[in-house]
Amino acid sequence: MRKPWPRAIAIAVALAATGPLGYVYSQPASQQQVLAFDLPAASLAETLNAIASQSGQVVSLEPVLVKGKLAPAVRGSMTATQAMQRALEGSGLELRVTESGNYSVQPKADSTGAMELGATTVNAAGLSATSEGSGSYAARAISIGKGDRTLKEIPQSVTVITRKQLDDQGITDLREAVNRTTGLVGAQGIGPGMVISSRGFQIDDWQYDGVPVPRNFYVLGNWATQDLVFFDRVEILRGAAALLQGAGSPGGAVNLVRKRGQYAPTLAITGKAGTWDHYGLQLDAGGPLNPEGTLRGRVVVDEDRSHSFTDYVWDETRSFYAALDYDFTPDTTVGFGVSNTDGESRPMMRGLPRYPDGSDIGFSRSTYSGATWNHLDTDQTTVYLDLEHRFDDNWRFKSSLLRMQEHSDSIHQRMHGDVAADGSGLNFADWITNFQSTKIGMDNYLTGRFNALSLEHEVTLGGNYSKYTSDDFYARRFVPGGNIFAIDHHRPKPSVADILASPGGRAYNAGYDVRQKGLYGSWRVKLAEPLTLVMGSRVSWYDYEYNVTGGTPSRTTATGEVTPYLGLIYDLSEQWAVYASYTDVFEPQTERSADQKILEPIVGTNYEVGLKGELLDGRLNTSLAVFRYNQKNRATQDLDSGFECDGWYCSRASGQVRSQGIEAEISGELLTDLQVFAGYTYNTTKFLEDPDNKGSIYSQWTPKHMLRVWTDYRLPGNLRRFSVGGGFNTQSHTVSFARDFEVPGFTVWNARLGYELSSEVDLALNANNLFDKRYYQPGFAAGDGANNFGDPRNLMLTVKYTPEF
Repeated sequence: MRKPWPRAIAIAVALAATGPLGYVYSQPASQQQVLAFDLPAASLAETLNAIASQSGQVVSLEPVLVKGKLAPAVRGSMTATQAMQRALEGSGLELRVTESGNYSVQPKADSTGAMELGATTVNAAGLSATSEGSGSYAARAISIGKGDRTLKEIPQSVTVITRKQLDDQGITDLREAVNRTTGLVGAQGIGPGMVISSRGFQIDDWQYDGVPVPRNFYVLGNWATQDLVFFDRVEILRGAAALLQGAGSPGGAVNLVRKRGQYAPTLAITGKAGTWDHYGLQLDAGGPLNPEGTLRGRVVVDEDRSHSFTDYVWDETRSFYAALDYDFTPDTTVGFGVSNTDGESRPMMRGLPRYPDGSDIGFSRSTYSGATWNHLDTDQTTVYLDLEHRFDDNWRFKSSLLRMQEHSDSIHQRMHGDVAADGSGLNFADWITNFQSTKIGMDNYLTGRFNALSLEHEVTLGGNYSKYTSDDFYARRFVPGGNIFAIDHHRPKPSVADILASPGGRAYNAGYDVRQKGLYGSWRVKLAEPLTLVMGSRVSWYDYEYNVTGGTPSRTTATGEVTPYLGLIYDLSEQWAVYASYTDVFEPQTERSADQKILEPIVGTNYEVGLKGELLDGRLNTSLAVFRYNQKNRATQDLDSGFECDGWYCSRASGQVRSQGIEAEISGELLTDLQVFAGYTYNTTKFLEDPDNKGSIYSQWTPKHMLRVWTDYRLPGNLRRFSVGGGFNTQSHTVSFARDFEVPGFTVWNARLGYELSSEVDLALNANNLFDKRYYQPGFAAGDGANNFGDPRNLMLTVKYTPEF
């Protein structure tokens, strides 16, 4: 077992202990200057601190008054008084001037003289527990579309999984997050990673603070993983996303927004203990590092250790993150961050087999098909750098850079083959792998608002670039004589030399070089008071090369591919809007035709119409969408060409598929102290034209029906220290990778009990798979393996300490 990180923890504690924001004495309101504010929607405490820091005003308040409260965006030229009044809109609080000319925040008085706090009563127990300051499942704004916008302003389906929701559900990694949100599936990969699927199509480029980089190019299987300890929220756009990230984006986009240093000191120490000897400790600290609050920092240190419901399996992960943001001027901010995740484990890499007809063998969920020498080491280091400049109230520029290095090194045993009635017929598959990759992403854009021809306009112009290079190695051999009912976990550990000396043993070196660049632009114009037109387009250049030992290099290039975007938004009222959108997508191919030319890219069109609502002063978001995506030019085998393409059939660009369905979602505070998230998806995927699969299901791991529900309620009155949560994930069946058998659907219930021990200490007990449902995860299910069980019933106790400064 690994040693703790005393030095890193000491650094984090030192940062957390940095003195609170040092406000200077305030000016009288009559002498205040008009300042330019550009503050996004955030927690009320954070926004008030930012206004005070920028203006030099003193604001006094009781922390309990703003705990769990959100502030709208504060943008424009105004005095500090006007800015704070705008931040307090809808909060049930008001700004008062003290005798000394400073400010205080107090509850508003109703007509009877009683003090109110919006829809929430303040008592000794305080408000709902918060994280990153919002305390809500409803997002006020989303940044995935370049610049901050409300969800209602985007004419596509969007979801934000807030930090509050992540913490309440105990979600710590991206696969778990997407499997608890609307319309997405995080399928178990061949390897330790996953494939994110939206509306039946993979999302292989993941965004980090809006910068897309490829995450699923591996010579062998799917190894991409991502924990969420560094991130404030997960933003998801469903439907074609070519305008944002270019080639191969028919399903949507996922954006991970990292944590930043806040304007007020913050410190959270979280410990957890759960089933299967699962233990974890995290320190998250940050805040202003100088009296003016122009330099802000953040440090996260996290260690997690666990065994598993599967015999022999264990995992240890430690993560470190540090970030700085510095306001060079009131209009220019530079952000820098670095993160590292280092993991070591004994995994089961490929799951369990079935009988040749696809029927379930009936294994215990503890069954392990690997060896005691199975071992995996992973390491991911990411550097983030961004600069934002605000020219004035209407125009701003942002430049972002990301560099990620990943390394994974494994040795492991799998079992393959057709299982006989007595369990025989299998081979032991011994693998040694070493994968190394570097991803670089850059994104730059300018956005601004102006009036012309008596119309309100907003334009965005930008460009981005990504590069993925890898150096991958694997060696493998197959050894007969395996029996699934008598698995030998103690076979001799192989070396590369052993593998190469075995009959049929092979080793490969391979590498990718994938580069993409693009220029994009969008124009948003308010044609009339209720009607907004959004037009956009992207021009993309794409270069792909894959080389493997002894094989012919695979290359493809796309030059000047244009993908248009069109959307209309009609405001029915201040709360409701209807929309319609159209988007194109392209996806380069590597297959060749009989005349030895690379096939034209796959092209697709996405249509969507929907209804969105922002209700209860933005505390509740709702949406309903109907969508259809058609794709054509897919490679199919040209059986008339003979074996003219490297000894095998060539291809034709004749395949067509379709994905269509309905989505509905609600998130936020439905009733006082009741946070809810619910998302339903009906989605069918189908081959329209294909020589082998016409009429059959296209996406193997997309169920026709998905419903994800979670609620959390803080009890009233004398029981207010308690909160209770619960929900379920249910979905219909999926199919195997070869589409030759069904993987049954399932319903899994989860629950949470929270208790506020004090204003600084929170306890929570999460129970997952409450009724111990036995089920297989959607993924690369096959008769000869890759069938992975979902987690049995398990408990997690969490203790969180958040001192008040």
